Amino acid sequence: MRCGRARPQSTQGAAMGTTFGDVWQEVLTVQPEPERWIVVGAAVVALLAVVLGPTWRVGRNVVTIAHEGGHALVALLSGRQLTGIRLHSDTSGVTVSRGRPTGPGMMLTVFAGYVAPSVVGLLGILMLMADRITALLWLSILLLALMLVMIRNVYGVISVVATGAVVFGVSWYTEPEVQAAFAYLFIWFLLFAGVRPVLELQSQRVRNPSPHSDADQLARLTGLPGTLWVVIFALVNLGVTGLGVWLLLLR
Repeated sequence: MRCGRARPQSTQGAAMGTTFGDVWQEVLTVQPEPERWIVVGAAVVALLAVVLGPTWRVGRNVVTIAHEGGHALVALLSGRQLTGIRLHSDTSGVTVSRGRPTGPGMMLTVFAGYVAPSVVGLLGILMLMADRITALLWLSILLLALMLVMIRNVYGVISVVATGAVVFGVSWYTEPEVQAAFAYLFIWFLLFAGVRPVLELQSQRVRNPSPHSDADQLARLTGLPGTLWVVIFALVNLGVTGLGVWLLLLR
């Protein structure tokens, strides 16, 4: 069953005939599992998108959204007051929250960023294993809409809206096979993309040390070396990635 509307005789007729109940039913519908070659092919394409420079420069914006979204979500869950998120054209980002400057809440908030893309990818894999492809796409749109409320700069708004528009377009206007391929590609990309930013973080720390990196903030909060936190980021992401690959391809 395709997401959204049945194929209409005209765009106007489809708009008039679609109700919230129809959309909700589509979101909750279990989609058939795609053919094996789609799952494997999406994994290969996603891995190449992470490895190759041109595709990575574009896809890195999606990783930044997940990174800053991880900071924001954990800040809220730990009782901090989220004041704003900024996404920049160089694919960096800043999430600002208010609360105690030390303690477990602050530590978890800082830690969440670099592990968020891989963890989101793993959670997406669990939904794909349950054949909830449409639900995954619409949940992504909802989370992007919630994040948009906290964006505080123009580029950030453009980045989030553009990402949401792509996901919406695929979920609303394409056939089930295309939706499945896109969903698997999207989730594989997030899963694989968690490792490269950690390597870039350490490279940046060596070339241009900054006390504001997540690893160095954790070093001040815990007394443990920043390089150790980089290693921890890498181990978590590699472990999550390995589990995701096993769940979808090797189990």
